[in-house]
Amino acid sequence: MVIEAPELSSHSGIRHAFFTRAGGVSEGIYASLNGGLGSSDRPEAVAENRGRMCAQLGLPADRLVSLYQVHSAEVVTVEAPFPAAERPKADAMVTRVPGLALGIATADCGPILFADPEGLVVGAAHAGWKGALTGVIAATVSAMERLGARRERIVAVLGPTIGQASYEVGPDFVARFSAEAPGMERFLGAGSRADHAQFDLPGFILARLREAGIGEATALGLCTYADPERFYSYRRTTHRGEADYGRLISAIALTP
Repeated sequence: MVIEAPELSSHSGIRHAFFTRAGGVSEGIYASLNGGLGSSDRPEAVAENRGRMCAQLGLPADRLVSLYQVHSAEVVTVEAPFPAAERPKADAMVTRVPGLALGIATADCGPILFADPEGLVVGAAHAGWKGALTGVIAATVSAMERLGARRERIVAVLGPTIGQASYEVGPDFVARFSAEAPGMERFLGAGSRADHAQFDLPGFILARLREAGIGEATALGLCTYADPERFYSYRRTTHRGEADYGRLISAIALTP
């Protein structure tokens, strides 16, 4: 049900989890721990699943907050839980409030959990190719600094993300990426079709994290597409012609 990163779990003031799809009550294509508020799953199932996630983190059921993610570089500072219907449109959150779990929903994009264990500031970001390209990582680090974090103390871990072997992109993507991220063409591997490429999203995210000058950046190295038993995948769902897909939750909180 849960994957933890030693880079985060070694700090007593921080709780975190990269939740898999196992251990919940959802059925069918959503089986079983679907945490996606924007999915078409039964709302009561999603609520139960999210309550189980909070229990795993040692928090009350209403302390897990999520965003209305829009593939942007927008970051919000969270000081209290907000209703699901009032989720801000953004792709990253930061807080220094204990007992508040910042939850990012993904199904191929990169979930990044951030912590300054000494400054007691945490953050979470949803980094798809567009967010990583347009600055969500740097924006998250800057927002943490405004709460008192120091970037050289920040530890960031990238959770389950679609891997390069499973991520084919077309010529329009290649052209935009090459124009907007000069020097990063090494993350575009040779494709099996003409004018296509295999995009290394995890590698690009790690490069952006290191560009931000943080203290430590690591990745779990797990591919969502290639592991249907543990992870949801938007691209796999699309290839299968399924109507919808579940969302994985990655969450981090300061110990109450």
